[in-house]
Amino acid sequence: MGGAVSAGEDNDELIDNLKEAQYIRTELVEQAFRAIDRADYYLEEFKENAYKDLAWKHGNIHLSAPCIYSEVMEALDLQPGLSFLNLGSGTGYLSSMVGLILGPFGVNHGVELHSDVIEYAKQKLDFFIRTSDSFDKFDFCEPSFVIGNCLEISPDCSQYDRVYCGAGVQKEHEEYMKSLLKVGGILVMPLEEKLTKITRTGPSAWETKKILAVSFAPLIQPCHSESGKSRLVQLPPLAVRSLQDLARIAIRGTIKKVIRQETVSSSGNGPKNTPGVKRRRVRRRRMETIVFLDKEVFASRISSPSDDNSCEDLEEEPREEDRAPPPEAKPAPPVNFLREKVLSLPLPDPLKYYLLYYREKISIQWYHFSKRDLTNLKCVGEGFLKRESISWKRVFAICSDETLTSACRDCFGDRLLAQDNTRKLQLKVTCVA
Repeated sequence: MGGAVSAGEDNDELIDNLKEAQYIRTELVEQAFRAIDRADYYLEEFKENAYKDLAWKHGNIHLSAPCIYSEVMEALDLQPGLSFLNLGSGTGYLSSMVGLILGPFGVNHGVELHSDVIEYAKQKLDFFIRTSDSFDKFDFCEPSFVIGNCLEISPDCSQYDRVYCGAGVQKEHEEYMKSLLKVGGILVMPLEEKLTKITRTGPSAWETKKILAVSFAPLIQPCHSESGKSRLVQLPPLAVRSLQDLARIAIRGTIKKVIRQETVSSSGNGPKNTPGVKRRRVRRRRMETIVFLDKEVFASRISSPSDDNSCEDLEEEPREEDRAPPPEAKPAPPVNFLREKVLSLPLPDPLKYYLLYYREKISIQWYHFSKRDLTNLKCVGEGFLKRESISWKRVFAICSDETLTSACRDCFGDRLLAQDNTRKLQLKVTCVA
C-alpha cells in the first residue's frame, strides 16, 4: 500500500505532501508526525526509501505507508489522557507518535507477535527518548510492549479508549476486536480490505465507517499448546504513577510555562522551537559518520559541503553553486530551552538528570580523513581520539561500504556509516554528553 503522495527529500517534506493531499488534517497529528523522523525506524541500508509513501518490510520488521498511518492517526481522534492499544505494534513508530498526543497521564500499550521486533522497537524508543529534542517539547506517554498473539488477550484485561490493529482482521474476529473497546471508544482496523473505523456508542451499539481501501497481511492465527490451551497475553496493569514521577511531570510543566512567559515578554511572539513550528528543511546527504558516546559536551556546528555527483562532473563544468548568489546566513541551531533551564537550576546534578530523564545531548563537529586512513581505522581511530582529547565508552556505526566494514567494526563496534562522495571522506563526529 501507499504511493498516494509524492516522495519527500526529508521528513518535513513528506509531511507537507501528506497535508497537501489531505491525509493529515489536524494540528495534533501534524505535530506528532513532524516530531518523529520516519527514517529513524528504518535499517540504515534502507533509509533512502524512508520518505516515500510506501510500506517497508524486512524480515519481521514492517512499516505501513505514511498515508495509512496518517489516516489511522486522524481516525483515532486522539486526546491527552486516553488509553491506547496497538495490536501488531511492530517498530513502535505509530505508538511513539500516539504517545506524544496522549501525554503523561495516558496509557500506551502494544502487543507484538515477534520477540525480535519488540527488541527493535525498544531500541528505537530508547534512542528517541535519549536523543530527540521532540521529547522535551511534548509530554510523552511512553509505550509498553508485550509479546504474544493479539487474538489471545486475556479476558481479564482492561478495555481501552482507542484500539488499532495493524493486520487484516477476518470477519469472524470482528466481535473479539470490539470487546477490547470501552463505551465511547474508537477501533480502527483493516476489515474486509477496507480501513474501518468503529465507534462504540453504547454497551451494544456501534457506528461503522469505511475510510479507504487497503491491503494488509491477515492476522496470524493462534498456535495452541500441546494441551490444547491457548497462551493468554497479559497486558501491562494500569498502574498509578509514583509521587516522584508526578513531581517530575509537574516541575517540567511549570518550567515550560515559565519559558513560554519569558519568550513572550522578551520578544512579543510565541515561543520558539515549539512542536508546531516547521523545522528548516535540509537536503539529506550521504556522509561518513562516527558517533561517540562521551561525557564531554562539544558545542560546535559547522556546515557540511555540498554533495557532488562525481569528480569528473566537477572538472567538466562549474558547479551550480558557483554561479548562484551567496546563500543566506544559516539560522542558529535550535535551542532546547527546557534543558538549559533545568541545568541552570541550583539543584544537585542527580536531580537535574532525573528531571531530564537522563537524556543525552548531541552536538556535532566535522573532521576529514583520507580514504586510505579510514581503511586503517585501527590506527587512525586511536590516534584521532587521543589527538582530539576525546574519551569514550563506545562507538556506534553503520558501514554501507563493504570494503570498509571489517576495519570499521574491528575498531569502532558494529555501526559506522562510510561513503566516499568525493576525493576526501567527510566524517560527521557526534559526541554525546
